[in-house]
Amino acid sequence: MRGLFGLVGLLVVLAVVALLAKNQLSAVRAPAVAVPGASAVPADPAVAPAGNVREQSRQMQDQVRQQMEGLMQQARPMPDGEK
Repeated sequence: MRGLFGLVGLLVVLAVVALLAKNQLSAVRAPAVAVPGASAVPADPAVAPAGNVREQSRQMQDQVRQQMEGLMQQARPMPDGEK
């Protein structure tokens, strides 16, 4: 009897995990929902995505590099007691 309850419990757990996995996979495959009134083309052409993933990756790396260089050029704030 105890083994039967263990088997039934295991099947219930497997069913729950299967349902959760199905929900997660369907959410990943679902098409993006378009926002009403939003344009498909970005307003700023500098933000427009490139044709492929390699170009997009390179653009993102360049943007991060430029931001880091700009932050490194800023003067470090000094504590009030050392001015």
